[in-house]
Amino acid sequence: MDQSEIIIEDINVWETQMFTVQNPLHSELRKPLLKLIYQLRDNQQQAIESEVAPTAKHALYESTLDLLQRTEPVIEELRVFIEDMLITVASAVNEPYWPEGAQARADIVESWFHVTENGGYHDTHAHPNCSWCGIYYVDAGECDISNRNGINRFYDPRHGADQYLDAGTAYLNGTGSWDFEAVEGQVVIFPSYLKHAAMPYFSNKDRVIIAFNSQIHFQE
Repeated sequence: MDQSEIIIEDINVWETQMFTVQNPLHSELRKPLLKLIYQLRDNQQQAIESEVAPTAKHALYESTLDLLQRTEPVIEELRVFIEDMLITVASAVNEPYWPEGAQARADIVESWFHVTENGGYHDTHAHPNCSWCGIYYVDAGECDISNRNGINRFYDPRHGADQYLDAGTAYLNGTGSWDFEAVEGQVVIFPSYLKHAAMPYFSNKDRVIIAFNSQIHFQE
């Protein structure tokens, strides 16, 4: 057989894209953000102030779900940066499917902080009623990728992709998960359907993050 006459077409389907970006203003925002977060935490009536899935969370504090709607200058500055990154990502992946010339905006519909203490974790979950989500590492504490301390773990959404593994399926990532080390000042952006977890964190120093859910809408 003359293989020069054979054309194999490469078709990528069901691709899952995630993104990371370093906030260039983190060194300026870190201290006032932490001050505000700890002030809010100290005034909470309960550890999980949002009252969302409290049994899935252990040894951590969670705020109400409107953190990035606050009017403090440090919050407004962070919100503008996150919204810009969200619309950049959403535009890049959706441009082939949007009407020509369409412009969109990112609306952060929920946002909250986690202050995770020694032994804290957040069990596996996904985020409904939004399209793109993110995690901003304000203070990485003593997270360590080498022993999986305090990392965020994302799970393969292709159920059954790892039911049989051989040399021909090595590209599928046989672990079924992808781990992110907490890098201070970094934002991880991911599609809302991805199940993920904050793995157990062990340290006498807090791990502090801001998380957010967003919807993308066309501008009128």
